[in-house]
Amino acid sequence: MKHYIDFHEDVSFEDLDKMLDIAVDLKAKTKAGIPHPILAGKTLAMIFTKSSTRTRVSFEVGMYQLGGMALFLSNNDIQIGRGETIYDTAHVLSGMVDGIMIRTFKHSDVEDLAKYGSIPVINGLTDDQHPTQALADLLTIKEHKGGLKGLKFAYLGDGNNMANSLLQACAKAGMDVAIASPADYTCPDKYVNQAKKDAEVTGSKILMTTDPFEAADGADVIYTDTWTSMGQEAEKAKRVEIFKDYQVNSKIMGVAHKDAIFMHCLPAYRGYEVTEDVIDGPQSVVFDEAENRLHAHKAILVNCMG
Repeated sequence: MKHYIDFHEDVSFEDLDKMLDIAVDLKAKTKAGIPHPILAGKTLAMIFTKSSTRTRVSFEVGMYQLGGMALFLSNNDIQIGRGETIYDTAHVLSGMVDGIMIRTFKHSDVEDLAKYGSIPVINGLTDDQHPTQALADLLTIKEHKGGLKGLKFAYLGDGNNMANSLLQACAKAGMDVAIASPADYTCPDKYVNQAKKDAEVTGSKILMTTDPFEAADGADVIYTDTWTSMGQEAEKAKRVEIFKDYQVNSKIMGVAHKDAIFMHCLPAYRGYEVTEDVIDGPQSVVFDEAENRLHAHKAILVNCMG
């Protein structure tokens, strides 16, 4: 049984190569209309206490294309939203389905589902991490750049769940990683140290800075995310002021490599973390990235439940 909760802990170097290969293969089969019912008869419970577009659609469609079935369970639909414990939920679902994907707030809830259940658990997003998106991002970079190792990846903005998982994933893939965030909003030391540990193996370099131009200098990939994540809406005005110098615009793209690509996990807020001319311009691959959620998530499902 394999869980997919934490990129550093749950994805070995071999697993990463394997899942990217599976994703490439399944994407080609999907485009060619070749059936691939690898998970025929399998069921996936999808628990959502945070709203979603890409995560829900990609996992639901992915299970269908793999020959299985997905059940959408919001916290308004199941007893977990009315006080039932994670312990009880894990035991009940373990007796009825073959896997659980959960998108929620507390990272510990995902860990507890895996601890108390007896089926694979996939982390669809928590306040701490977003590892399923990170795999789709690596797939997108590999498609557009022909490989991963040795590229420079720059992330500008809030050191949030997305930044944490990208730091883990890119270091494990052998990419140089530069994260630029305000001093009080950078990635926790835990994730920086994990990335540095993997970087010792892959030979990549890790740069944590407050200077967005230092991070973007010579980068092959420029990445950003919303400045105000779900649950932080009351802080929006404060955050806009704090992060205004981290906007990805033509000046930032100008110091990156001339054929750098721009990425964003979406939803994006034009005029805030990225300007319209960048996200809708020729260097943007955000919709390829969004589509690759489907193919990467199918690879995760096959790796965990196949």
